[in-house]
Amino acid sequence: MRPSQLQQEEYDTYFGNYISQVSNEYTLVEELEISVHRLVKFVQNIPLDKFDYRYDEGKWTIKDIIQHLIDAERIFAYRALRFARNDKTALSSFDENDYVVHANANKRSIQDLLTELLIVRQSSIALFKSFNEVESLRIGIASDNPISVRALGFVIIGHQNHHQRVFEERYL
Repeated sequence: MRPSQLQQEEYDTYFGNYISQVSNEYTLVEELEISVHRLVKFVQNIPLDKFDYRYDEGKWTIKDIIQHLIDAERIFAYRALRFARNDKTALSSFDENDYVVHANANKRSIQDLLTELLIVRQSSIALFKSFNEVESLRIGIASDNPISVRALGFVIIGHQNHHQRVFEERYL
């Protein structure tokens, strides 16, 4: 399954902004595996003095963003699990700014954050590998928008790609 194979009714434009940032070159599981290693390699080449840098007052640091990626991936995977299991409960959004404030990412080492990111991704990969076609096509409501299980997998990747571009454009 590649992002171009998603149907219009599987996601709203809110999520489409992330899905559009995923290459059609690989399948969902392949890209989940490849993209996290691409990000880790990219982050490991960032100068140490940049990890606590804020490009403007009130903006997140690179450590904050990596913690945000971890938290968001957990939430997206949780949503995918709920919808795959045919849970019809609409799931609310989350306030990423509150999460960042309370996560204390800047007190952690970059290696600790990257290790956690890799562990979370391995869990997501196992989860998405476990879904059959029927489960992956199920649609639920998250953040007041419809989204399929498989579309959530692409949101995880696109969200990561979005933030890597932010690193490149505003932090380096």
